[in-house]
Amino acid sequence: MFEPDNKFDTTDMAAALSATGSDAGNDAGSDGGSDAAKPVVLEPPPTVPIEGAADRAREHGFVAPVAYDYDSYNVNSKEEREAATAEGRYVEPGWAAGAARYEWDDEYGDVGPEDARLEEDLFRNEIIMRKGNAFSVLEYKIHQEGPIQVAPIRKFEDAGLHPAMLDNVTRLCQYDMTTPIQAYTIPAVLQGHDVVGVAQTGSGKTAAYLIPILSRLMGKAKKLAAPRPNLRDYNPETDRVRAEPLVLVICPARELAAQIFDEARRLCYRTQLRPCVIYGGGPPVHQRMELEKGCDILIATTGRLCDFMDRPSLLSLNRLKYTVIDEADEMLDGDWEMELKKILNGGDNNEDADHAYLMFSATFPREARALARQYLAEDYIRIRVGRAGSTHNNVTQKIIWVEDSAKDKALHDLLFSMPPGRSIIFVNSKRKADLVDDFLFNRGLPSTSIHSDRTQREREDALRSFKIGKSPILVATGVTARGLDVKNVMHVINYDLPSAQYGGIREYVHRIGRTARIGNEGLATSFYNDRDDDIADDLVKILMEREQEVPDFLQDRAPAEGEPLEFDDDTDHEEEEAAAAAFNNSNGGASDAGDGGFQPEETTGQADDSAGW
Repeated sequence: MFEPDNKFDTTDMAAALSATGSDAGNDAGSDGGSDAAKPVVLEPPPTVPIEGAADRAREHGFVAPVAYDYDSYNVNSKEEREAATAEGRYVEPGWAAGAARYEWDDEYGDVGPEDARLEEDLFRNEIIMRKGNAFSVLEYKIHQEGPIQVAPIRKFEDAGLHPAMLDNVTRLCQYDMTTPIQAYTIPAVLQGHDVVGVAQTGSGKTAAYLIPILSRLMGKAKKLAAPRPNLRDYNPETDRVRAEPLVLVICPARELAAQIFDEARRLCYRTQLRPCVIYGGGPPVHQRMELEKGCDILIATTGRLCDFMDRPSLLSLNRLKYTVIDEADEMLDGDWEMELKKILNGGDNNEDADHAYLMFSATFPREARALARQYLAEDYIRIRVGRAGSTHNNVTQKIIWVEDSAKDKALHDLLFSMPPGRSIIFVNSKRKADLVDDFLFNRGLPSTSIHSDRTQREREDALRSFKIGKSPILVATGVTARGLDVKNVMHVINYDLPSAQYGGIREYVHRIGRTARIGNEGLATSFYNDRDDDIADDLVKILMEREQEVPDFLQDRAPAEGEPLEFDDDTDHEEEEAAAAAFNNSNGGASDAGDGGFQPEETTGQADDSAGW
């Protein structure tokens, strides 16, 4: 576990830099419904380096900060780009939607030939999150709820996956053992069930649904997929087609969409399945051009998807076999809920009985349960790993009292109290994200920021810079960092704890889940003061649940000795519990798999017959 070298002397902090003013405006949805292009000219923030700060940062081991290239960003016209490129001042942005993927050729057999250059891009070690050394000691209590029970798998070889999928998963991605959510979800999907998966952040949910869905489709792609051109001699003027995906994955944030797309690119390697991603903020024309080449797997944020659904010559959902709602709890907040219902109810969505629905999230509130009852089959399988909304033991949680006026100095000292590493700093407003980023940058620290007021180009550049270690300190608002899965994030810092206005304890759980993913270890440090009173009771219970230290200033918020910890999680309300009890009594009951809950010999007997290839 990671420990800071010292605790902060808040007396000294009182004399630190004063607050720069109130934060107007929270970080609203990261993907609005409108994608109208707006001309933007950005000015670099004022740079006021602190004398000697850069030298101290280098001595501590931080890489040198790199300023954002606003000159390159503000190049607009074709003539300006050509001139700037010749002078070395411009580099064409690499949009996430245009990332390389395996392109099928009609001359291939069942599995395409290897592509060494693409393999290096997709599977290089520094970008793939693999289980950490502490994975084997994690304890999970796994519940299956519903009339149908599935036997879990322990290894991917036990699942009856398509040979191409198995090779991508085990040899190239080097996933050698299933996580608990994967162990139950993979056989459930292969057997054709609708699934609700509720698991802690960083538990492998994306692979849990993509692996079985894509594996089932790999042997049926020629039969099920829409006609599409051979891209070897593709002519966009004559060969473009309407996108008719077989799989739709809906998620709330652009960065999460790009991340799921990257995983789909890896798992579709050497197969006929072609993934695409669409999201707000990026150039619609680039995304449209990719769809016109054909699309079997579509990952989308709601705003851009609603826009494209209004263009039936571009996109049709009439071939859908699978709809996946990722981060379902977040999707049911605010404007996203209206857009989500438009997507599920509108257009030419396939309403056949063989259309499967899957929902995944770290929490499962009342709104998500209502959505599941409306769209999923009555006998859907609900798989719950641990308590919904819980954290896990691999995150060391530290709560420190810091007044608002002292947070900048506390943050600076905290970063210098530990070895340099990837850190995510969460704040509650877009303005504060920029202010904290500027504060760190001007003190020689390699920081960047991401929030919904930054353009999509800036956001993708910032995230890319963070992932490759060019800017290993990322300042972010909660919405934009939702679901981010970046390797070797060692430290999450809640500069601002999320009050009820910003998501409360549910948002706290999502934030600290950016570290200690899939059995790795990490540290989460939170700055607390009187303004965080509304989260105190839930925060203390989260700490006590994982036997973390409760600071002295929160001891009075702990339940009385002997009282059970009660959480406002996914426990159904009384009428739902009564219905569930009656249902389970007549159908054999729900399964409580205990700690771990699966053994290597408990393979899925039906997998080979139902795998679909």
